[in-house]
Amino acid sequence: MSKTTVKDVTTESEPQGPTASPRTVGGSRAFALLLVITGAAGLLAAWVITIDKQKILEAKVAGKTFTPACSLNPIVSCGSVMESEQASVFGFPNPMLGLVCYGIVICVGMSLLARARFPRWYWLTFNFGTLFGVCFVSWLQFQSLYRINALCLWCCLAWVATLTMFWYVTSHNIRNDLLPAPRAVKSFLAEFTWVLPVTHSGAIAMLILTRWGSSLWA
Repeated sequence: MSKTTVKDVTTESEPQGPTASPRTVGGSRAFALLLVITGAAGLLAAWVITIDKQKILEAKVAGKTFTPACSLNPIVSCGSVMESEQASVFGFPNPMLGLVCYGIVICVGMSLLARARFPRWYWLTFNFGTLFGVCFVSWLQFQSLYRINALCLWCCLAWVATLTMFWYVTSHNIRNDLLPAPRAVKSFLAEFTWVLPVTHSGAIAMLILTRWGSSLWA
């Protein structure tokens, strides 16, 4: 009976020959596509939220009220989230930051599809960027669940996209010896990187269900 091996979407770098130039690392086609897809999902969410935010502001100026299409009830209420103080942490709407950062992720993915290779400092900087993204959306998750008391579906899409790209970029860097890790961790990531974003997303879903339960769709 033949044995089937399930490979992860990241890949080890090609063997390096004797050279004085710094080591560079590329990525598999599947890994590149994952970055493009998650970047595009985050960009879509940021774009829609930006448009709806603009419509809310225009309606206020005109003395009217605009309700985003994703505002389904008092809990699933994108408008409530967009109008909160937490929606402009840095003095401008948060989605504007997403428009830039998710665009960068797409550019990295497209570069890998073109067989680009990057040095260690580039990958670590990219990894730090995705880590900042996860920390930021984790803070937004807490604010949404326990301070704003409302949920934005487009924000949820951006959350999942961000944590997925973070775990896969981290896995890529560990497996290519760009980040130090025990052999057991590398072996696990070689086959089961997908477990990390699935578990992370599942934990968020459980927090949402615990917070609101059936009231989400009431």
